[in-house]
Amino acid sequence: MVTDSLYGETPTFKNALARAAIPFVLAVRPSHGVWASEDDPNTPSDMARQIPASGGLRGYVRRVVVTTNPAPLPAASTRYLVTNLPHPHWEKRKERPHMEYRRLGNSGLKVSSVGLGGNTFGSYTDEGASIHVLHAALDLGITTIDTADIYPTLDDSLRGRSEQIIGRAVRGQRQHVELLTKVNGAMGDGPNDRGLSRKHVIAACEGSLRRLQTDYIDLYQVHAWDTESPLDETLRALDDLVRAGKVRYIGCSNFAAWQLVRALWVSERHGYAPFISTQFWYNVIERTDERGLWPACAAFGVGVIPYYPLARGLLAGKYRKGTPVPKGSRFDVLSNFQKQLTVETLDKVAKLESVARSSGKTIGQLAIAWLLSHPGVGTVIVGVTNTKQLKENIGAVGWSLDNAMMTEIEDIVA
Repeated sequence: MVTDSLYGETPTFKNALARAAIPFVLAVRPSHGVWASEDDPNTPSDMARQIPASGGLRGYVRRVVVTTNPAPLPAASTRYLVTNLPHPHWEKRKERPHMEYRRLGNSGLKVSSVGLGGNTFGSYTDEGASIHVLHAALDLGITTIDTADIYPTLDDSLRGRSEQIIGRAVRGQRQHVELLTKVNGAMGDGPNDRGLSRKHVIAACEGSLRRLQTDYIDLYQVHAWDTESPLDETLRALDDLVRAGKVRYIGCSNFAAWQLVRALWVSERHGYAPFISTQFWYNVIERTDERGLWPACAAFGVGVIPYYPLARGLLAGKYRKGTPVPKGSRFDVLSNFQKQLTVETLDKVAKLESVARSSGKTIGQLAIAWLLSHPGVGTVIVGVTNTKQLKENIGAVGWSLDNAMMTEIEDIVA
């Protein structure tokens, strides 16, 4: 297993090697996309000889390990995966751009105002590219990483892959990040491999801990309401995990207002650890249960974690009226998304883009800044596939929308 990994081009690792004072492991992938191993008897000797000696790296190699990552690397460059090195990202904290950190609800837990979502890791981006994005996020000051045991959801065969990649990426700097994951989705075909029964909640937590390579989860969230499991049973199981030290805080996701309030009441009645946050689909043009959830969260001090802040790409500047939908985009390949590309919606997007442009910002930055202007929002979860998207999203941090701009936005989307 590859752990404590850094991923990038040769110059990055020359610098990392110069700082290294401990043994490490180097894994090199040949151009045809197969990992070679010098100490694996199943690896042909001619494959092991393909390990390049360029960049002055050969003298540092102790051994080369095998990984199961099947995705090929770009043929244009040779990349290295170095493990057990002191991580450079935390040596550059003073060089980081501005990032805000907020309390999540009434708890003492602080999260970065922009958090990184993990549903793309292992599907839209392979392991190497995912680790590259994760490390770039650390460089930008993002400390909050959100995933779920079932991620990525693109293919059932990939379940758990996101947690595995995140665990490898943050190993060695675990104390500097907040790991958020979720439970409820199907992790197998058995009757108890899903839901919020005590049996599955505890088993799923143990599985997430193994994949994340950690002994605790900062925020463990129930992914959705479970109509089959008694609420008291679920909350007692979560409380036991908190008391055992395997979970620091608990939250919920995709709950209706009444479900959230009922869960808080049961927890208070029995002395269980309460939900400190709720995560739900919310953005400037898609207002999920706005009249119910927001007042409930404000009344009970529950932190809000919005996801889909860019409306799955609608607010990313990809889709415009009179312009063909980009080939391969989700609005091109997913029929249930296409019905949202109405003339009315695209008109709103065009007007919002104009507002953003007048302030020298992108529409995506406007959408994130709008969410961050809401009291109670702890972190806004963004999903990206490359560092360019990540850096653009970070550009929303610190941008305060004045009352006039907020009113203009409301007039557009009303």
